[in-house]
Amino acid sequence: MERRYLPNPRRSDVGLVAPDGPRPRSFHRRLPGYAPTRLVDAAPLAAGLDLGRVWVKDESSRLGLPAFKMLGASWATYRALVDRLGTDPEPWADIDELAAALAPLRPFRLAAATDGNHGRAVARMAKLLGLGCDIFMPDGSSPARVAAIESEGASCTVLPGATYEDAVERAKAEAGDDCIVVSDTSWPGYEEIPRWVIDGYSTIFEEVDEQLESRGEPPIDVVVVQTGVGALASATAAYYRGRPGRQPWLLNVEPVDAACLLVSVEAGERTLVPGPHRSIMAGLNCGLPSMLAFPTVAAGFDAFVSVTDDDARRAMRELADVCVVAGETGAAGLAGLDVVVERAAEWGAPLGPDTSVLVLCTEGATDPAAYREIVGAEPVACARAREGGEPCPEGTCARLGVIAGR
Repeated sequence: MERRYLPNPRRSDVGLVAPDGPRPRSFHRRLPGYAPTRLVDAAPLAAGLDLGRVWVKDESSRLGLPAFKMLGASWATYRALVDRLGTDPEPWADIDELAAALAPLRPFRLAAATDGNHGRAVARMAKLLGLGCDIFMPDGSSPARVAAIESEGASCTVLPGATYEDAVERAKAEAGDDCIVVSDTSWPGYEEIPRWVIDGYSTIFEEVDEQLESRGEPPIDVVVVQTGVGALASATAAYYRGRPGRQPWLLNVEPVDAACLLVSVEAGERTLVPGPHRSIMAGLNCGLPSMLAFPTVAAGFDAFVSVTDDDARRAMRELADVCVVAGETGAAGLAGLDVVVERAAEWGAPLGPDTSVLVLCTEGATDPAAYREIVGAEPVACARAREGGEPCPEGTCARLGVIAGR
């Protein structure tokens, strides 16, 4: 299938406001291993693309897992369990105190559908809180991603012949008095938990603002995100459109055969892109946008682009050259930026030598064998180490101009 680019004909700021209520970041700070992920000043990428700056928010290691998904899954799980408990467990200082406060719910389970990273994040939360967990995956799921979920103590079922949407239907059947389904997509009557998942991702952008400010850098001009059902895209639009003042241009990236947001925005309504969806960008293999996320994405994004697997492979290698380990899904944002830069003049995209761009690397090498085959190197985030030398001090790398805030 061919790449496609869609300037958003439905762009509007009407009704786009920042979420109310408690902020997830105060919760995230109390989870084991919390620290702001690094913001990489990828000067070689900027030079190659003739852009002013390219910043890469590196989510290849977040709260002990190789993807950003823990931010949404943990916050949504917490809010859902507190609701089920019927009382606020605050104050609590760490995960052990929280687990003790939630003990009256046990025995209890969590369930989810996933292409990999979200399911592992839900499984990790269940493990931390002493709960059971059942995860359901579509046909063709990577054995490495299945093994990673099972390593968290969860059961993991790959459904023969199933799409991601089929896996969602299977997970829904688990909901009951002893089980909460923690999904990042929504359906009629099930919107609160996906909304909390979306809210949880705001921590990424709060960190970016602080990291740029701490270095005296100006705000970002362009933000590029890759999304499946639209939860991360919805979080992006809500964060940047829900505040006054200067706002960046937002670009959404999807695989060519699973571009459900692009197709839906073009149609003016949620539209199913039939499977099977076989992109190597496994976390983006979704055929139907989230009911909850779609209106915010359709109003808040400026453009949509679809990319091929070869685009993702190239972007993985480009990120490796600036010492960012990115899996196939993790590199999709840069793949989209590459494609749009190539045809920026034709497509009218606001990209040029003075533009500052934020790209999200949403996952690390979740399938190490595939990473080695594509990149031709071990998944090590340091050029000197990959070339057989000692890693650079403190996880930085001499190949980079700046790494702000680990």
